[in-house]
Amino acid sequence: MNILLLVWNYLKAKPLNTALNIVLLSLGIAVIVVLLLFNKQLEEKISENARGIDLVVGAKGSPLQLILCNIFHIDFPTGNINLKEAERIAKNRLVKNAIPLALGDSYGAYRIIGTDQRYAELYKAEVAQGEWFSEELEVVLGANVAAMTKLNLNDEFASAHGLTVGGHAHDEHNFVVKGILKRSNTVLDNLILTSVESVWHVHDLHTEEDHQHHEQDTSFVASPLVPSIAAGDSTKEITSLLIQYRSAMGAIQLPRFVNGQSSLQAASPAFETARLFSILGVGVDILMAFAYVLIFISALSIFIALYNSLRERRYDLAIMRSMGATRLKLVVTILSEGVLLTLLGSVIGLLLGHGVLMIMTAFVTETQKAGISGIVFYHEEWIILAGSLLLGVLCALIPAWQAYRTDISKVLAGN
Repeated sequence: MNILLLVWNYLKAKPLNTALNIVLLSLGIAVIVVLLLFNKQLEEKISENARGIDLVVGAKGSPLQLILCNIFHIDFPTGNINLKEAERIAKNRLVKNAIPLALGDSYGAYRIIGTDQRYAELYKAEVAQGEWFSEELEVVLGANVAAMTKLNLNDEFASAHGLTVGGHAHDEHNFVVKGILKRSNTVLDNLILTSVESVWHVHDLHTEEDHQHHEQDTSFVASPLVPSIAAGDSTKEITSLLIQYRSAMGAIQLPRFVNGQSSLQAASPAFETARLFSILGVGVDILMAFAYVLIFISALSIFIALYNSLRERRYDLAIMRSMGATRLKLVVTILSEGVLLTLLGSVIGLLLGHGVLMIMTAFVTETQKAGISGIVFYHEEWIILAGSLLLGVLCALIPAWQAYRTDISKVLAGN
């Protein structure tokens, strides 16, 4: 007698009950899988995008906004900072490296970032096509930008003022594509990189004239942040500085120095991202609790279905015993029914969770930009699968015990 075939026929005998139990369990599993995939990938992306950056210095405002804007590029700047004051921070003995960022324009849904090659080096990014920008109004595209905008090498485009779609176009200053970066699965994939001078040029800050004047000036001292500009130029502004500490002492002294003795603000990526996850954690916990409620209801439903099914099948079980089936075989039959139900529900739930995330990445632009994928698998999913099978065993224990105690003579005599 094939136990699996027998169990499958039992489940097919009541398709509505079977479908309800599977649907309830699969929905609970799917919610947990979506949260697991989203949280794990989000943590990984945040860790990757913040690597090598110890401190962000910018205009005073929300520290979290400063981090979101200048590391993850998903918020607006708190304002601009004076280049002269930024240089003072960059030359601090506690600073090993200071990378300038200048924001303000975009193309389509993608931000144009004025910086230097050190910014790409933070993420170990390499140029796949073309070369790095060397002149003003030359840009290097991230992999996603090139794929979505269909821009190729030497193509020209006009930027739009602001960081959202629909800003005023700077038609008088066209950028030219000089390179395309290899995919790095970091925030660089969604950025257009150019020089700080290019951002100033687009906004008519006369960087070319300044550069020519400084070349003729024998007393010219280059800025440590933008070498083509004289140090101490108080007419120029940038958006922020990305700081790397020279030693661990920097983490103790530099933020206090910046926040207390300047008009600037310092924010720690590690601290602010931890705070961000604590904020997001409330919503995640609520959704997770909802998923556990669904699973509990599903477990209760499976238990009731198995218990009621046992009462209806007492005569069948007695016949099986009279035909030579052992008590253990009856127990295995009931346990197999519970395990098969939860196995079907958990597998469908896992597939559903990945499917939902794949649909989100296909239709939600921000999910694509975040680098979230529905085809990533984690070892925790095996734990979910094993837990659901254990749940099936637990739900079937009492019905299986009842089957074990089945008295053949009483059941047959009563019928």
